[in-house]
Amino acid sequence: ILDQGGYIFIALFEGEPLGAVAMIRMEDDTYELAKMGVRPAGQGKGIGFLLGQAVIEKAKVLGAKRLYLETNSRLQPAIRLYEKLGFNRLLNKVPSPYARSNVQMDRAL
Repeated sequence: ILDQGGYIFIALFEGEPLGAVAMIRMEDDTYELAKMGVRPAGQGKGIGFLLGQAVIEKAKVLGAKRLYLETNSRLQPAIRLYEKLGFNRLLNKVPSPYARSNVQMDRAL
């Protein structure tokens, strides 16, 4: 991820890493929000939202025009989080490298 021009964000709570997310460079003006996870001890503290905001702000600083992500329809809490962050479902899906992905979303910046 880093060697391809991407970024990794780690959320610390009281010095303990409780969440992480990657920002993968797809094209010059598009990044993928990927691999987001929050440990059970960190859930319900708003860490996922803060990680998402960090990716959005970094993408804006880099001059990106779009953020993209893929998830699974069974992960309803994650989908609600992405919608709260301003992501919308794509109607015209593109081929995916992720076997379990059946929801694609993006957000203009």
